[in-house]
Amino acid sequence: MRRLALPLAALLALTGCGLRPMYAGGSGGAVSQGLAAIEVSPIQGKAGWLVRNALNDRLEQSGTRGAPRYRLDVLLDDKLQGLGLISDDTIGRERRTLRARYQLVDLASGEIVLDASAGSDAGIDVVSSEYATIAAENTALENLSRDVADRIVARLALALRSPQS
Repeated sequence: MRRLALPLAALLALTGCGLRPMYAGGSGGAVSQGLAAIEVSPIQGKAGWLVRNALNDRLEQSGTRGAPRYRLDVLLDDKLQGLGLISDDTIGRERRTLRARYQLVDLASGEIVLDASAGSDAGIDVVSSEYATIAAENTALENLSRDVADRIVARLALALRSPQS
């Protein structure tokens, strides 16, 4: 009897804490429907193309697309800077940083529902082969784009989950 009492008490305490599943209701839930109703504006540059495609992929997985209710405007800041100097004054390490400032706009009222930022960075080894270094820089940009898109979608889901949305 005592073995059942402790898990039951923990379960009752958990239900009283206010935790709710983010995607309650599956593809018909409020968060999934809200994410599926977001239209992503075009974003400038190669990083913009990558981030926009990653965002569209994640938002389309949320539910069935209908008429857009929201517009997502994103501004990116992509920086590549040299960090480590080798004895012959060449750069031995680079840091690629991708930052996004984004706004979720309600198309019906023009109101900004969410104004936030997200970012990520990656370290890149600079090797003697210029081709390998360029390939590493491009791979880092692709990975950063996916990471930033994931962060944006997670924050959008939180904003759409709140009662005032």
